[in-house]
Amino acid sequence: MSDKDISIAEMQNLQRELQEANKEKWGEQKPEHAKSHLLYMVEEMGECISTIKKKGIDSIMQDKEVRARFLEEITDVQNYYIEVLNCLEITPEEYAKAYIEKHNYNMKRNFSEDNAEKYNKKTF
Repeated sequence: MSDKDISIAEMQNLQRELQEANKEKWGEQKPEHAKSHLLYMVEEMGECISTIKKKGIDSIMQDKEVRARFLEEITDVQNYYIEVLNCLEITPEEYAKAYIEKHNYNMKRNFSEDNAEKYNKKTF
């Protein structure tokens, strides 16, 4: 495994390894745990947002300590995201297919029109 790039499959395996190491404390991984993991993920997103609000984007880009803190929080978000995939037994192949399909759909979308209609505005 490279520390420069990591696949969804590798991340899922690492999360399974962590889950296995903590099975006595955390219990078995089950589909019904996905909801809790999503809630924890949102909590971690809040910590990312807090870092941005308190320190600013420039600090994340230029201050190594702030950047490290932000990366730690965004990694927590990713860990919970991967836990959701694992809980729901979503395979890397299944996820990749859905991702590509959504990307292709988004490439054809007019986001300005979609959002204007959503908010009852003509344009942004």
